[in-house]
Amino acid sequence: MVSRNTRPTVADIRAMKARGEKISMLYVTTLEEAAAADAAGIHMLSIEGRFFSQEMREAAGRCFVQVGLPYGGWGTFQGRPLATAEDYLRAAFHFAAMGGDCFYCAASYDIQKTLCDNHVPIVAHVGLIPSYITWTGFRAVGKTAGEATAVWRQVKQLEAIGCFGAELEVVPDRVGAFISKNTSMIMLGMGAGPGADAQYLFAEDVLGHTQGHRPRHAKTYRNFAAEYERLQNERISAFREFIADVRTGAYPAPQHNVAITDEEFARFMDQAKA
Repeated sequence: MVSRNTRPTVADIRAMKARGEKISMLYVTTLEEAAAADAAGIHMLSIEGRFFSQEMREAAGRCFVQVGLPYGGWGTFQGRPLATAEDYLRAAFHFAAMGGDCFYCAASYDIQKTLCDNHVPIVAHVGLIPSYITWTGFRAVGKTAGEATAVWRQVKQLEAIGCFGAELEVVPDRVGAFISKNTSMIMLGMGAGPGADAQYLFAEDVLGHTQGHRPRHAKTYRNFAAEYERLQNERISAFREFIADVRTGAYPAPQHNVAITDEEFARFMDQAKA
């Protein structure tokens, strides 16, 4: 069993699946979210490469961190989009040196295989794939036998090339359960039902400050949107009070100023007029 005093490894995550333990996973973007996830005992974090840093790794503490490798128009690494297997491999090694534990890659099978052949733990993506959304639109994938079979075949192909896991997004619950039970990969379920190996949500959905569309599978546990609105209103009020104090002379008050003795000020005046 993984001690919460140590970071889990790929082998530990696989052992959790083998024991039937449910894995908790969050997508985070800030140091505060990463630190809170660690303190709460979340097993896995997903962090995009553009947000990942040494400070993020430290904040994530004992969490197993999946770093998202940029794909096409979804981001760049060192100033340019990733295009070749060598580009992806370079990025993966860079983030591994910073403490990434596994790497999300939505590129082609040949690129994913190159990464796997170099012993890089790769998490692929099946079902609803945002970077391929033009082919499906934002909808559940796998509600027909043909689509469900296509998803299953993708999973087996990813397994064959050596992927560690795959995000399983917005597929019917029974399809998700069958796939998770019948593959050695770790299936990270996002709207894929309770049978997935992990339950994966965005921190913004959990905390209730989602911008734009809120997916059906999201569950909100706190209302940060109201708190953020309250804080913004407090910011505006504080700034207005500052403006008023500047206008009336209430700020700065004596306690905000640096004093000089009368003697030293008199000497300064003599020297300034000389």
